[in-house]
Amino acid sequence: MKKPSLPRGTRDFSPDTMVKRNYILSTIQAVFENYGYQPLETPALENLNILSGNYGEENDKLLFKILDSGDFLAKVKENPRNFDYRSLTPKISEKGLRYDLTVPFARYVVMNQHDITFPFKRYQIQPVWRADRPQKGRYREFYQCDADIIGTKSLICEAELVRLVEDVFDKLNIQVNIKINSRKILEGIAASLGAEGKEQAFFIAIDKLEKIGEKKVLYELEIAGFNKTSLEKVEEILSITGSNSEKISYLKALLGDIQIANDGLQEIKEVISLSSQLGSSHNYLEFDITLARGLSYYTGVIFEVKAEGVTIGSIGGGGRYDNLTGVFGLEGVSGVGFSFGVDRIFDVMTEMNLLSDSGISITRVLITSFDAELQNHGFVLLNKLRNAGIPSEIFPDVIKLKKQLNYANKKGIPFVVIIGQDEVKKGVYTLKNMISGEQIEADLDALMQAVK
Repeated sequence: MKKPSLPRGTRDFSPDTMVKRNYILSTIQAVFENYGYQPLETPALENLNILSGNYGEENDKLLFKILDSGDFLAKVKENPRNFDYRSLTPKISEKGLRYDLTVPFARYVVMNQHDITFPFKRYQIQPVWRADRPQKGRYREFYQCDADIIGTKSLICEAELVRLVEDVFDKLNIQVNIKINSRKILEGIAASLGAEGKEQAFFIAIDKLEKIGEKKVLYELEIAGFNKTSLEKVEEILSITGSNSEKISYLKALLGDIQIANDGLQEIKEVISLSSQLGSSHNYLEFDITLARGLSYYTGVIFEVKAEGVTIGSIGGGGRYDNLTGVFGLEGVSGVGFSFGVDRIFDVMTEMNLLSDSGISITRVLITSFDAELQNHGFVLLNKLRNAGIPSEIFPDVIKLKKQLNYANKKGIPFVVIIGQDEVKKGVYTLKNMISGEQIEADLDALMQAVK
């Protein structure tokens, strides 16, 4: 007999958990559609040549590869032990599970460019997979909710995403901090350090700041070849504090002769201004020079969101990518997007007691049965309730009423209809409110009104 188990980093979701998750998903989806985004889905599987090389060396290691069907070693003419895993993988695996939703989206845009109206605004709510080490708030299979605009370089798009993020978390009642930075500013800092050719190492190290601390970041930069003077300048930059405008002014004075840094600072300033015109209160928005975002395809403004009052990491992030479609042959199509981490949002809301355990059932009304004849009367009512759009079910077995009421209680069904001989004679129903315990006799119209 096999012992049932799950792969580490994956989970089953019970019905009550799914109702709560669906509440989060439907809230996010409603905001997406209110901002004019259209739904899209792409396959769980992508060709590895589509996925590889877009996430940076560190993140590419987290791709789940799928062995070719059948005798996957048939194409390997030499002893497989003569290969390291990097050179062996292309010979035995052509496909992988998607790592995120952005690269598949870019692939879709290129393949369907003649059918798309640009700027193209799409949202996508699907699972992704990463071969990461499972820990609190970090899973190997998890959902992302992405909103992207592609086909325009307008910073209105970044500002609109700020407002969209604020709207989502306001509706979910989560107090958040939206961090904003620009890869252009980071590139300018790298240039000021004399780090030509080491930009990616700089981004990767800075991205680990919160995880490993400043000392270890500086150590990694030293290992990467940054000299003592450069490391001292990094320390100075990491210690910058003040308001958004004060940080921008400080960096302009520090990096004023580096054009790409000036461009990035101007973009940050404009996004903050535009988001204000779109209704942002800026209570959440913080210019954070240490924000790097590890994915290598970002080129401009980047975002990251964390919930206040909990220890879980980021619950969303995104940014501008100027030429991701160029990898697939369509040059110069700029996009910007944001991704919500549903699983972490769920964990945050659970920790903050924002997801109620009451009223979790989808079913609104349970119809009970004393015998087969009375059950037939229940069928008539069942059809009328469902036709009226009231989620209802009838207990399938003729058993004691107490057991049927226990069933309603365990499922969190708020109303139970009791049909006895007296009710049939009078042409009414007994409606029991399972929360308050109140019972009333009601005709069909009154019953409908009560359960709605």
